[in-house]
Amino acid sequence: MSLRALDQFLFIALPYVCLFTFLLMTIYRYRQQSHSYSSLSSQFLENKHHFLALVPFHYGILAVTIGHLTAFLIPRSILAWNSHPLRLCVLEISALACGMLTLIGMITSLIRRASVPRIRRVTSVTDWILYAMLLIQTASGVAIALFHPWGSSWFATNMSPYLWSIFSLSPDISFITAMPHLVKLHIVLAFLTIGFFPFTRLVHLLVIPNPYLWRKPQVVRWYGRRSPDGICVRSSGRNGVSR
Repeated sequence: MSLRALDQFLFIALPYVCLFTFLLMTIYRYRQQSHSYSSLSSQFLENKHHFLALVPFHYGILAVTIGHLTAFLIPRSILAWNSHPLRLCVLEISALACGMLTLIGMITSLIRRASVPRIRRVTSVTDWILYAMLLIQTASGVAIALFHPWGSSWFATNMSPYLWSIFSLSPDISFITAMPHLVKLHIVLAFLTIGFFPFTRLVHLLVIPNPYLWRKPQVVRWYGRRSPDGICVRSSGRNGVSR
């Protein structure tokens, strides 16, 4: 396969396959398997490392996602901001810091799932695949920030027009064919993650409104004796109360 044909497959055919899969499977799961639009919280099984892992990951990934969306939706405003060297440096350093925060949270979360038996027991194969994809995606993003700097500017001038061409059904890969291989890996993996997303438990994030944002804290009490591995064994009519 020639390099041009490979680029056409990776940056034209693959994005549409992944986006189509995302739309088809999310609709299918919502209509046919609505009960699967829920998450299995592992915080009940182990809380200390859960906090240390998920807090930096959530704050980091939220900031990075907002940054990508901003450069995609209003690229001219980003370029205007970056026209001043000091503002450009502030933006790049902030993006790198958020990427590092996401990477630290991702690694900590993986260590937690691999080292705590009770968490490892409830982690499915799709969970591990998704974690691996997110880890590589985050690591490649940090590497791009380090070795191919000023990403906010070239994202606005190259990536934004390419993405708009994809969504307008007139794909134009001329904007990205000359980009470094690390950037191309980051793009391909982003689309693969979108395509794989509906097959994971994270699909519950698509349910709007999300009651997790405003519901009151829950108090859970477990009744019964504990087995040697720390799992509560029911000894009465119920093994938990939640309010």
